[in-house]
Amino acid sequence: MSFNTFGHIFRVTTWGESHGPALGCTVDGVPPGVALSEADIQPWMDKRKPGQNKFTTQRKEADEVRILSGVFDGVTTGTPIQLMIENTDQRSKDYGDIAQAFRPGHADITYHQKYGLRDYRGGGRSSARETAARVAAGAVARAVLARMVPGLRITGYMVQMGGRGIDRGRLELAEVERNPFWCPDPVAAADWAAYLDELRLSHNSVGAVIEVVAEGVPPGLGAPLYGKLDSDLASAMMSINAVKAVEIGDGMAAASLTGVDNADEIRMGPDGPEFLSNHAGGILGGISTGQPVICRFAVKPTSSILTPRRTINASGEEIDLITKGRHDPCVGIRAVPVGEAMMACVILDHLLLDRGQTGGMRGRIG
Repeated sequence: MSFNTFGHIFRVTTWGESHGPALGCTVDGVPPGVALSEADIQPWMDKRKPGQNKFTTQRKEADEVRILSGVFDGVTTGTPIQLMIENTDQRSKDYGDIAQAFRPGHADITYHQKYGLRDYRGGGRSSARETAARVAAGAVARAVLARMVPGLRITGYMVQMGGRGIDRGRLELAEVERNPFWCPDPVAAADWAAYLDELRLSHNSVGAVIEVVAEGVPPGLGAPLYGKLDSDLASAMMSINAVKAVEIGDGMAAASLTGVDNADEIRMGPDGPEFLSNHAGGILGGISTGQPVICRFAVKPTSSILTPRRTINASGEEIDLITKGRHDPCVGIRAVPVGEAMMACVILDHLLLDRGQTGGMRGRIG
């Protein structure tokens, strides 16, 4: 059995480890004739790559993508696209001390319990390094979406670091590109910088919440009951290493609402139905409504910290462990482009599924 593949028609299989010679993905199900080059993929890789500022891991990786197959004369051929990203700045010696020890909060112990062995160099497949391949696949998905749904736009940003959230009254998407946190609130971004500096210098880390919004999603994507758009979105986001919770629309806050508050009322507009609110996050009954699709996910604090933590080794002895190496004090920062990529992959997959089942036909209203 293999569980390294996601998607139904647009299928992505990731491969490689954090400290192996390379990692990448095989992307299958891409329609032929879509313009695609390495230059189309690289800008998205640059958003995720490490070492961009003092608030991320100082591992230096160019994250340059090579297209090995599936593209000819600048367009996709309809055959599998193989993407490769070389690892160039591994420091496996940083992990020698944990070869026989289990880092608290990491997948070390569960990989050992399941497989009887593990790649201790940076966590192997459980490392956030694996997400580079997802971002590459997401770039391919964006290229296809740009042709099939030209008005579709996917935007991710951080809305919370630790217990410190943004003020949505100050939310300005233009700010997202102006600070190292992909934060749409400039006041919160300044506060987070001071907060994360303090945590970083004290050998600590912190979690975060990321919000990803897809605008221009056509209605009708998603299939009841076991191919719901929101269930596939939740699965995709939860599969990202370090993610511990996912919400669609109001999410857990919906439990605090009444039916009167929660129902997204509808009126008839000049171009069709218009919703007066979007508590559902653009999805009803597992099917997109045409409103913005809104998804949030929570990323846990980085478990690799220089503060001693109690654990055991492979012999069962109790020890105190410091995890050396280069790590993100808030891994949520670099999770923003990963969340965008997963949103793109899921939306495209469901667009192709809908086209296959319904031919894109829609029920008439009015």
